[in-house]
Amino acid sequence: MRLGSGTFAACCVVIEVLGVALFLRGFFPAAVRSSSRTEHQAEPPAPEPSTGASSNWTKLPPPLFSKVVIMLIDALRDDFVFGSKGVKFMPYTTYLVEKGASHSFVAEAKPPTVTMPRVKALMTGSLPGFIDVVRNLNSPALLEDNVITQAKAAGKRMIFYGDETWVKLFPQHFVEYDGTTSFFVSDYTEVDDNVTRHLDKVLKREDWDVLILHYLGLDHIGHISGPSSPLIGHKLSEMDNVLMKIHTSLLSEERENLSPNLLVLCGDHGMSETGSHGASSMEEVNTPLILISSAFERKPGDIRHPKHVQQTDLAATLAIGLGLPIPENSVGSLLFPSIEGRPVREQLRFLHLNAVQLSKLLQENVPSYKKEPGFEQFKMAERLHGNWIRLYLEENTSEVLFNLGTKVRRQYLDALRTLSLSLSRQVAQYDIYSMLVGTIMVLEVLTLLLLSIPQALSSKAELEIPLWSPVFSLLFYLMFLVLSALHVIVCTSAESSCYFCGLSWLTAGGVMVLISALLCAVVSALAKMFASGKLLSKNPAHPNSRWSELDVVILLGTMGHVLSLGASSFIEEEHQTWYFLVNTLCLALCHEIYRNCFLGDDCEPRRCSHRERGFVNTAPALQDGSIGHDELEPHRASKSPTSLNTLRGWEKWMAMASPWVILTCCRLLRSLNQTGVQWAHRPDLGHWLTSCYNE
Repeated sequence: MRLGSGTFAACCVVIEVLGVALFLRGFFPAAVRSSSRTEHQAEPPAPEPSTGASSNWTKLPPPLFSKVVIMLIDALRDDFVFGSKGVKFMPYTTYLVEKGASHSFVAEAKPPTVTMPRVKALMTGSLPGFIDVVRNLNSPALLEDNVITQAKAAGKRMIFYGDETWVKLFPQHFVEYDGTTSFFVSDYTEVDDNVTRHLDKVLKREDWDVLILHYLGLDHIGHISGPSSPLIGHKLSEMDNVLMKIHTSLLSEERENLSPNLLVLCGDHGMSETGSHGASSMEEVNTPLILISSAFERKPGDIRHPKHVQQTDLAATLAIGLGLPIPENSVGSLLFPSIEGRPVREQLRFLHLNAVQLSKLLQENVPSYKKEPGFEQFKMAERLHGNWIRLYLEENTSEVLFNLGTKVRRQYLDALRTLSLSLSRQVAQYDIYSMLVGTIMVLEVLTLLLLSIPQALSSKAELEIPLWSPVFSLLFYLMFLVLSALHVIVCTSAESSCYFCGLSWLTAGGVMVLISALLCAVVSALAKMFASGKLLSKNPAHPNSRWSELDVVILLGTMGHVLSLGASSFIEEEHQTWYFLVNTLCLALCHEIYRNCFLGDDCEPRRCSHRERGFVNTAPALQDGSIGHDELEPHRASKSPTSLNTLRGWEKWMAMASPWVILTCCRLLRSLNQTGVQWAHRPDLGHWLTSCYNE
């Protein structure tokens, strides 16, 4: 089948786009969402379970705290608080953890570990996907149910100072705010001073219920010089002083109002040993989470081994603490130590509300939810809870009531843990089948393109694509039957929904036909090339269609660069690979030019002079009367992209010098502005030119 080069390229682009789209649809799975709550109307809270008795508790419990202050320190690692640095640079925080009325946890942040998805996880309790990395650049308004929106609907007055991402996510939610930008990485002082300067005034006021502070300085220091920088200690001491100021102010207010407040210290993500946060190590995903309140029992805490929880657990805990409904899409479970001091009935009520919310989310997103262990545990806990309510309303104060309450509480906690794990696994479950089909389509087209390069390099405008003969071959029908059988097996046995399985049989069959035809075409092309021995050899009909060493370098370099982008450890340092590839390509190009200038086709030395350009037309006839090969192709040298015979003397020297000029320019551009998190702090020409000494 003959196709024009333009038609062939257009067909390849269309198939590539379809394959990439199918892959992305599987890589960005549908998020776990609830459809029970409308935009402007919330469902009433679930009543207490009862067995043979009617409960009079059908409303949301009252808030546990009068005021809530959330102090979020960007890139705060867990060992910055619970390790040796915390003991040295954050003494007041260490005192609260060890001997104060507080509860300490290590909160695990799921990837992607950038600010906007982490803020969404903290406030919604859901698990954002990698698509939110792109949205992080713009941070559109958050329409998903969250604690901030619930607090505003309940009449809570909220104030925010810090990273402007919050202002973009929650527009018109704060009665007062002052946003700071996060893109000036070199600024780690003023960006925090602009937050702290408001504290003295706002802590003396009583016209707010929720105060949120987001400090960026620590993250900027990490990007500049890493976690071992001496600047880290000074910044931790500064944050410790801020926390002490907030805590002492809240304590003095509690003495007057006699109502407890809550101070939350947390981080959105951690920091690697190089200062980045690509979620490739434990240091990048483990963050401290400390709940401080006079409502908690004062007891010694374990600063060395705090309990590990999920970052999404904070949303449910804040909702219960503020007397709000738990966000409908939250997959987190309530942090039980925060309600441990409450009466047993309140504890069970809080746990029941969280379990009902998670079970509804499970029912709407998992078809076989009844077989889930967490759902069975929840139903068992609900039955036991009903029995406990009946005994409680009968004013039974025996030991049976206490033991049953302990059993119900343990059953609820097990159910919450299992339900949260099942939902989190559902969110992180990629559509492998759709990704695999899309990848196969892309790889088949790329292979066909690579096999067509020798023809594309020639002067012919048409390409011979071995398509029709393979389509009517036995291999095509066998491949189509095998792929169709695999499609039926996968779609009938998959427990989770698959996008490709949801397509119509006609569409899926068309994709199977396309994959089978492309595979047969690739196999046929390879067989012909191996049979004729032309895979990497010179084609006599098209002398310029062979693969040169430079072509191989370009091909391998491009493939290697693409593969390197799949490693999360290359995040923010992917340009380093590009630097090495550009240098290698320039040196290979220089070698190719010199070889064509000083060596002939038989690798014999020749003169590099412009006077040789006429030798093609003056070549003598061979002794047997035949005409020389060069005489039959008088324009071969002019058509060859690597031949320098027709160039003038100064043009040849310019061609030989061009790779070195390119290398010099690349080196100057690289030194103009240091890039990457490891080298951004080093001096460069840009800083030297803009310094005050050279103005």
